[in-house]
Amino acid sequence: MYTPESVRRDRQLLDTESLDTALIRGERPVPLLRRALEEADRTLQARFLEGTPAAELVPLRAQVVDCVVTRVWDRTMGTLGAEAALVAVGGYGRGELHPGSDTDLMVLLPDNGDESCFDEAIQELVTMLWDIGLEVGHSVRTVAECVTNASADITVATNLIESRLLSGNHELYEAMEEATGPAHIWPSRVFFEAKWAEQQARHQKYHDTAYNLEPNIKESPGGLRDIHMVGWVAKRHLNADTLYDLVRKGFLTEEEHRDLVQGQHFLWDVRFALHVLAGRREDRLLFDYQLRLAEQFGYKDAEHTLAVEQFMQRYYRTIMRLNRLNEMLLQLYQEAILYADVDEPPRLLNKRFQVKRGFIEVTHASVFRRYPFALLEIFLLLQQDPEIKGVRAATVRLIREHRDRIDERFRNDLRARSLFMEIMRQPRGITHELRRMHSYGVLGRYIPAFGQITGRMQYDLFHVYTVDTHILMVVRNLRRLFLPEFSHEFPFCSRIAQRLPKPELLYLAGLFHDIAKGRGGDHSVLGEQDAYEFCVHHGLSRYDSRFVAWLVRNHLLMSMTAQRKDISDPQVINEFARQVGDQRRLDHLYLLTVADIRGTDPKLWNSWRESLLRELYELTKRAIRRGLGNPIDGDELVRETQQQARRLLREQGLHHMTVRSIWRHFTPDYFLRYSAEEIAWHTAAIHAHGSGAGPLVLIEPESARGGTEVFVYTRDRDNIFALMVSALDQLRLNIQDARIITTENGYTLDSYLVLEDDGRPISGQHRGTEIAEHLAATLACSDRLPEPSARTLPRRLRHFSTETQISFSEEPHNERTAMELITGDQPGLLAQVGYTFARCGIRVQNAKIATIGERAEDVFFITGPDNAPLTGDEQERLRRALLEIVDDDDIMARADGV
Repeated sequence: MYTPESVRRDRQLLDTESLDTALIRGERPVPLLRRALEEADRTLQARFLEGTPAAELVPLRAQVVDCVVTRVWDRTMGTLGAEAALVAVGGYGRGELHPGSDTDLMVLLPDNGDESCFDEAIQELVTMLWDIGLEVGHSVRTVAECVTNASADITVATNLIESRLLSGNHELYEAMEEATGPAHIWPSRVFFEAKWAEQQARHQKYHDTAYNLEPNIKESPGGLRDIHMVGWVAKRHLNADTLYDLVRKGFLTEEEHRDLVQGQHFLWDVRFALHVLAGRREDRLLFDYQLRLAEQFGYKDAEHTLAVEQFMQRYYRTIMRLNRLNEMLLQLYQEAILYADVDEPPRLLNKRFQVKRGFIEVTHASVFRRYPFALLEIFLLLQQDPEIKGVRAATVRLIREHRDRIDERFRNDLRARSLFMEIMRQPRGITHELRRMHSYGVLGRYIPAFGQITGRMQYDLFHVYTVDTHILMVVRNLRRLFLPEFSHEFPFCSRIAQRLPKPELLYLAGLFHDIAKGRGGDHSVLGEQDAYEFCVHHGLSRYDSRFVAWLVRNHLLMSMTAQRKDISDPQVINEFARQVGDQRRLDHLYLLTVADIRGTDPKLWNSWRESLLRELYELTKRAIRRGLGNPIDGDELVRETQQQARRLLREQGLHHMTVRSIWRHFTPDYFLRYSAEEIAWHTAAIHAHGSGAGPLVLIEPESARGGTEVFVYTRDRDNIFALMVSALDQLRLNIQDARIITTENGYTLDSYLVLEDDGRPISGQHRGTEIAEHLAATLACSDRLPEPSARTLPRRLRHFSTETQISFSEEPHNERTAMELITGDQPGLLAQVGYTFARCGIRVQNAKIATIGERAEDVFFITGPDNAPLTGDEQERLRRALLEIVDDDDIMARADGV
């Protein structure tokens, strides 16, 4: 109920005496109360922007709303208000209201009354509250209905636990509290199990990590809901009213309580600011708000890190601490609630550790003080005994309290170094224990460089996890390649992994590959040094240490080669093979590359990338087997491919003279860029199509290259690339790769590898027919270019600005120019580039299309109108023309749907 104390506390926000006087005088209540609420909210927001913490304002807003709601209750319910009860539930019941939070209310009715007589008054109550400007969520229940609904739904039971009487029948409210208490429904044990399962399901929804690009500060692991979870169980089991009661009852130390409250207050500040910025309830840290929040919280861009990255790192580190506290408290609850009656003697592991009730614990509270190396030993014991369920909460607390013993002396201790390498060499539990070490704060202490990147985010759309989470994801991806139960996921990679004698070298490369992010300079070079020193320090031979360091230095080499160079060019393969050097390096680098891409963004990995890396691996493997002194010869490859294709065509019944007639105008490039199977497919289709029958369009829904292959055989024209990419853009297909071959008799053999928006090849015959018919119609039309589709720019892309970079390099051996275009991704970009090529007379021979988060990083292999490499003047004209279209505000406005 609204008390005199709360009236005094918010007197500056609501002049309740003047408000009541105005109501008595007959002033219209809705505009009066709406105005009062709006003024109070403006005052609260002004105070927040002036620096008042949300911890003071959140309960104050609940008190303001109490004042308004109770006056509406009195006005609408009249004498009925004494029979019923007005109850605040949920967050409002806790006395917490952010600017955009819902006002959750329950009207409690007597069991033996005529409920219909309340209907009109309740309708008027709810309508007036909405008219005043409150976002009301309401329910109407009797005590019996509360029991029934709460018994069936743990969410209802939880809301009632947090309920608070605002006005009305006090005895009725107390009867509801008693009837829904643990003595009648949801006893402590059952309630705890249900809420724990609920939290696990919620965490799973967010992939068990809060370290996403746009985290939910309420629902993600470590968010406000985890704090609520602690409070719900404490209230149900311990009858605790505040979080500090957990200190009084021995569940939290003073320091842990301080961490919990400070974390909650920071998240309240962020949530309050979000609601103010959004002008409504918003619990997601969207890119729309991150930059402004960083500025509002006082962060400034530094030399090697943006203000927004500093702000988000503070956020991620806060929720990591909260997540640790949540896990520890839930385990303490588990021991107190689920295992309170279990009394069994401990099973001794050694003089430092024992297992009790399935959980490992220290044998004495002084273990970590007397034997600091035990801070690593405990994780090895967990790996070696699969029967252990976890670590006792009291031992987790001791680990946290003794982390400062992991210093330089500790890192130089032979026992500690040996234990760490034993952990990395175990046949099971490596990923799980590394994550546990990270969660308990041990990993960042033992490897200080890892501690520096804990919670570090990169403000882009490419890296969807923080650096520390990404690194552990990569190690997890590598680990699964060595386990038989996961061999079905990536069979080819798993077969390679089984040949590697020292998996720990690959795990160490994964652990260090991005560890130098954010320090300035090339993180691969800096990480190389870190990795080498760590390996030598941990007893690896200098040969193995150099090998791990080489992997770290070159962890981007394979993906960059595959995605940005023409791997059908023997010279590219020969150069890559020289950089790799031998089969051992190739095997390890391939596995690390696959794990890295998959650990950067799960959506980034698709069939095309898988096929592209596999192709590069196989071509390089062949080059290494030939010997680096005997490089692959293009003419030899052409002869081999033609022989294989002829054999396939013979089996299809095509005479060798027919094949020769079709091939006589094809250039060697064609036989270098396509496999024998693709060439046989093209040749048979061209023969069946005949001459003079218009464009030939073939669709292979799932090609060996990892996507849908669109093949076109038609008369050549200058704007063929622009026509095709524009038509494919209209079909909402994403081009991954383009191969354009011009025959000596004026035809073009074009192949485009495309994927749907969800990253998958096309499915269904109808879709294939739609694509083929649309492309054929486009190619049959006049030379006028069709307008590219005006797709709306996705919300996320609008918050990033990428400086356009255009660079040219010569490929004399191929008689062409390579042009790299880096710019902000936008719908229809490739079509616009195609238009520009057509206007400038540029002919495209090959294209590698890559979207890296918010950046388009495309490489085009081009010639001028005379099929020769571009001159300096032609390059400059093309650069100016491209800059005009990629930086055109009108184009961006159309993309935005303006």
